[in-house]
Amino acid sequence: MRRLAIPLALMLATGMLGSPAQAATQTGTQAVAQTTAAPKRTSQCQGDWIPGTPTVDDVMKGEISLVGLPPFKLGKKIDWDASPYRNRSWEFVFHSLRWMGTLVVAYENTGEERYLDRAEEITKDWVTGNRRGAPGTPSYVWKDHPVSLRSQALVCLSMHVKDGWLKDSLAEHARLLADPRLYKKGHNHGIDQDIALMSIGCRYGRKDWTGLAVKRLTGTVKLDVDSQGALMEQAPRYAVYVHGRLQVAMTNLKDCGRKVPGEISRRAEALKDFVAHSTQPNGYMVPIGDGSAETEPRMDTGTPGQKVKVYRAGYVYGRTAWGKPDSAYYSIRFGPGTKFHGHEDHLGVTYYAHGRDILVDAGFHSYEKSAYRYWTMSPEAHNVPTVVGQRFRPRTASRLTKTAYGDNRQAFRLTDKAYGVSRTRSVLVNHGEDLMAVHDTASGGEKVRNVWRFAPSYKVVSNGGGRVVLSDGKFRVTLLQLSPDCKPVGGQKVERGGKLGWVSPTYLSKQPAEVVVSPAAESLLTVIVPDTDDPKVSCSGGKVRVQGMTFPATLL
Repeated sequence: MRRLAIPLALMLATGMLGSPAQAATQTGTQAVAQTTAAPKRTSQCQGDWIPGTPTVDDVMKGEISLVGLPPFKLGKKIDWDASPYRNRSWEFVFHSLRWMGTLVVAYENTGEERYLDRAEEITKDWVTGNRRGAPGTPSYVWKDHPVSLRSQALVCLSMHVKDGWLKDSLAEHARLLADPRLYKKGHNHGIDQDIALMSIGCRYGRKDWTGLAVKRLTGTVKLDVDSQGALMEQAPRYAVYVHGRLQVAMTNLKDCGRKVPGEISRRAEALKDFVAHSTQPNGYMVPIGDGSAETEPRMDTGTPGQKVKVYRAGYVYGRTAWGKPDSAYYSIRFGPGTKFHGHEDHLGVTYYAHGRDILVDAGFHSYEKSAYRYWTMSPEAHNVPTVVGQRFRPRTASRLTKTAYGDNRQAFRLTDKAYGVSRTRSVLVNHGEDLMAVHDTASGGEKVRNVWRFAPSYKVVSNGGGRVVLSDGKFRVTLLQLSPDCKPVGGQKVERGGKLGWVSPTYLSKQPAEVVVSPAAESLLTVIVPDTDDPKVSCSGGKVRVQGMTFPATLL
């Protein structure tokens, strides 16, 4: 049903084969080749939804590489129960069939029927072997995100394959996407559900489906991206994904004859500033929440007018300059309790200076349900204060209560009751002469302890008298800890590996890193001084002087 054959008589009548005499000499492969119309390139197939791996050649030879894991040999007859790495992300992407979609795109670009034949064969086999609710069909195959992503590949295929089995499968997908009980409102999955439902509805002229998708999309975007442009999923790297998906949604709306709601276009535009502020001077996004240190936005964000930005969603970002890889940069977390892709990182900081990471979070390992994954989400995996002897209360909100900043120095105070009593952290960052100072206390005379995780390249070269010096071989950084009366607080412990000393800068990676754990104290002033192993420190009248920079011992 999908091939458009052109009758020989029509070809003669229109001169496609020249004169009848000439046509008589073209009865071999040339005439056969011209009996099939060139494929039309469609908006449903062309675009940036196709993943970078596997390639068309990989799929054709039955070998696919997904989510950065080694290639897996599918063979000609595909085992849809395959899970070679026992990895949830691999399974979801496998059943999304986007890798099949590469074949349809290749068919549109080259006209080679073998690509479309294989795409149809793969998809029909999948539809036959993975019927919803049938015995043996894994439940995750019909979860919201695989359904959403798979729909785009199926709609693309439907532009060239008109068979009833494919139309019926897309109708089943649409019914699931439209089910309010399964809709992920206020989440990037919800955006993908709306894009998918809109695509199917527009493809088959179902105004009820397209109307529902447009109505839901506006509400979800308003929940997922606030009026400042901050992504509410608590992992900044997802802002890049959401921005890209909103571009797809807006394009699809226009292609379907629908007007783009102003709220969607405004918030999509505001997201660009959030991505820019969330990106370190090295060009990679700060790995907060479920975000790896290798996320490079690869989108035009422009240059925001501010160097310091406070987002009500729970982010403070600051830098010394835009466009300079060696400038300083920091992040501070506060805001609503943990949800979606967030970690228990409230009051936590990261710090980048002199063109290198200094203080980092443990990062994002994977979505596997492992003890290590859950540890990377815990307070101990972040640069935060804990209250000694008190139980941690997950998903507690925190507040930014005071700010004071100019071009060369910024200070902030944050507080919450994540341990039942108030814990308060003040953070001061000085630029020019780079320095970060942090003051931690808890109410009721409770003692606090804090954790400082350094980038994996650093190793401790000395530790004593409240002063820890680390080096990456070329560059040194010093951590100082002082009491309220400015006396050194000694007794720091250092772990590399063990329970605390780990980071996961990239997906599925796990590297040892130096972690400095403070002693317990009623008040702790921690000072991080880059580019020195012997900072000059003095105190007088409640003021601290470090390397010529003076600030209050309580910072604010």
